Amino acid sequence: MPAAVGLIQTIGFPSILAAADAMVKGGRVTLVYYDIAEKGEFVVAIRGPISEVKPAMEAGIEAAEKVYGGKLVTHYIVPNPPENVVDVLPFEYTEAVEQWR
Repeated sequence: MPAAVGLIQTIGFPSILAAADAMVKGGRVTLVYYDIAEKGEFVVAIRGPISEVKPAMEAGIEAAEKVYGGKLVTHYIVPNPPENVVDVLPFEYTEAVEQWR
Protein backbone atom coordinates (compact mmCIF):
# COMPACT_ATOMS: atom_id res chain seq x y z
CA MET A 1 0.00 0.00 0.00
CA PRO A 2 1.49 3.39 -0.99
CA ALA A 3 2.28 5.81 1.80
CA ALA A 4 0.63 9.22 1.77
CA VAL A 5 2.68 12.40 2.16
CA GLY A 6 1.75 15.21 4.54
CA LEU A 7 3.56 18.54 4.43
CA ILE A 8 3.45 21.57 6.75
CA GLN A 9 5.22 24.88 6.20
CA THR A 10 5.53 27.52 8.94
CA ILE A 11 7.27 30.76 9.74
CA GLY A 12 9.57 30.30 12.71
CA PHE A 13 11.40 27.25 14.01
CA PRO A 14 9.37 26.75 17.23
CA SER A 15 6.15 26.31 15.26
CA ILE A 16 7.64 23.68 12.91
CA LEU A 17 9.13 21.86 15.91
CA ALA A 18 5.71 21.83 17.60
CA ALA A 19 4.08 20.62 14.37
CA ALA A 20 6.62 17.82 13.86
CA ASP A 21 6.28 16.69 17.48
CA ALA A 22 2.48 16.65 17.31
CA MET A 23 2.46 14.81 13.97
CA VAL A 24 4.63 11.90 15.06
CA LYS A 25 2.62 11.63 18.28
CA GLY A 26 -0.72 12.04 16.47
CA GLY A 27 -0.47 9.08 14.12
CA ARG A 28 1.60 6.12 13.01
CA VAL A 29 3.72 8.23 10.64
CA THR A 30 7.39 8.76 9.90
CA LEU A 31 9.05 12.15 9.62
CA VAL A 32 10.89 11.89 6.28
CA TYR A 33 11.93 15.43 5.42
CA TYR A 34 12.80 18.74 7.08
CA ASP A 35 14.32 21.84 5.52
CA ILE A 36 14.57 25.58 5.70
CA ALA A 37 12.51 27.38 3.07
CA GLU A 38 12.71 31.05 2.14
CA LYS A 39 12.20 34.04 4.46
CA GLY A 40 12.54 32.19 7.77
CA GLU A 41 10.08 29.53 6.74
CA PHE A 42 10.49 25.87 7.60
CA VAL A 43 8.97 22.76 6.06
CA VAL A 44 8.46 19.25 7.42
CA ALA A 45 7.03 16.17 5.69
CA ILE A 46 5.64 12.91 7.00
CA ARG A 47 4.76 9.59 5.35
CA GLY A 48 2.40 6.84 6.36
CA PRO A 49 -0.99 5.32 5.62
CA ILE A 50 -3.56 7.99 4.72
CA SER A 51 -5.67 6.91 7.72
CA GLU A 52 -2.72 7.89 9.94
CA VAL A 53 -1.48 10.93 8.00
CA LYS A 54 -4.80 12.78 8.22
CA PRO A 55 -5.06 12.85 12.04
CA ALA A 56 -1.31 13.46 12.34
CA MET A 57 -1.59 16.48 10.04
CA GLU A 58 -4.56 17.82 12.00
CA ALA A 59 -2.52 17.56 15.20
CA GLY A 60 0.48 19.25 13.54
CA ILE A 61 -1.59 22.11 12.14
CA GLU A 62 -3.23 22.72 15.52
CA ALA A 63 0.13 22.67 17.31
CA ALA A 64 1.78 25.04 14.82
CA GLU A 65 -1.06 27.55 15.16
CA LYS A 66 -0.78 27.58 18.96
CA VAL A 67 2.90 28.59 19.09
CA TYR A 68 3.37 32.20 20.13
CA GLY A 69 4.89 34.19 17.25
CA GLY A 70 4.75 31.25 14.84
CA LYS A 71 2.58 31.19 11.77
CA LEU A 72 1.25 28.34 9.68
CA VAL A 73 1.98 29.19 6.04
CA THR A 74 0.48 26.19 4.25
CA HIS A 75 -0.21 22.47 4.51
CA TYR A 76 -1.07 19.71 2.09
CA ILE A 77 -1.68 15.96 1.93
CA VAL A 78 -0.94 13.83 -1.13
CA PRO A 79 -2.95 10.64 -0.53
CA ASN A 80 -1.28 8.41 -3.11
CA PRO A 81 1.76 10.04 -4.70
CA PRO A 82 2.87 8.42 -7.96
CA GLU A 83 6.32 6.83 -8.03
CA ASN A 84 7.79 9.53 -10.26
CA VAL A 85 6.86 12.22 -7.73
CA VAL A 86 8.39 10.25 -4.87
CA ASP A 87 11.54 9.56 -6.91
CA VAL A 88 12.08 13.23 -7.73
CA LEU A 89 10.99 14.96 -4.51
CA PRO A 90 12.71 14.25 -1.18
CA PHE A 91 9.83 12.30 0.43
CA GLU A 92 11.19 8.76 0.22
CA TYR A 93 11.97 6.66 3.25
CA THR A 94 15.76 6.85 3.70
CA GLU A 95 18.12 4.73 5.75
CA ALA A 96 18.18 7.48 8.37
CA VAL A 97 14.40 7.29 8.95
CA GLU A 98 13.77 3.62 8.16
CA GLN A 99 14.19 2.61 11.81
CA TRP A 100 11.21 4.83 12.74
CA ARG A 101 8.95 3.44 10.04
